[in-house]
Amino acid sequence: MSSIILGQTIWLIGLVTWFIIRYPYARRARGTATLRRDGTLRERVLLAAAFAGLFVIPVVSLATGWPRAFAYDPGYGLVVLGSLLFAFSLWLFRRSHKDLGRQWSASLEVREGHRVVRTGVYRLIRHPMYASFWLWAIAQACLLPNVVAAFSGVAAVAVLFFARVRFEEQMMIETFGEDYRRYMQQTHRIIPGVY
Repeated sequence: MSSIILGQTIWLIGLVTWFIIRYPYARRARGTATLRRDGTLRERVLLAAAFAGLFVIPVVSLATGWPRAFAYDPGYGLVVLGSLLFAFSLWLFRRSHKDLGRQWSASLEVREGHRVVRTGVYRLIRHPMYASFWLWAIAQACLLPNVVAAFSGVAAVAVLFFARVRFEEQMMIETFGEDYRRYMQQTHRIIPGVY
């Protein structure tokens, strides 16, 4: 099997696995009342950009080869690296959902019974789900044989993360006050001990 086909296959398996992981948590979360939601246009645009970069552009590229001028062979080394990163990304994604439980939501929300989670991966970093998206985006850049499709995920996650994380943290400060500020002092955003 060529490295191109292998990389595409691993990316597709990872994508399907991502949806399988998320589905039960999304379904369960619908039953938990929302106390506060950031339903702004900014929030919807950011989620749409992430969806485009991590799903739409890569799927269109895989289905059509578009844009052909940017196709390349990533080679087996990048495919192996991308596979390992995607596997870790999916583990972190599942773990962050499990640690959040019913408090999880796709958009910025405060749920009924919401509390500051400090267990599991949240004892190391405040935003493990964003960390999993960064890992997915980097894995995508290693696995897909087209520069545009490969790096659309990195661009999308960068836009989502840098335009959204401060609003999310501000919402948590407004909701939990000093408790969340203490948690911020004890943890880093997405890389333990670094950032």
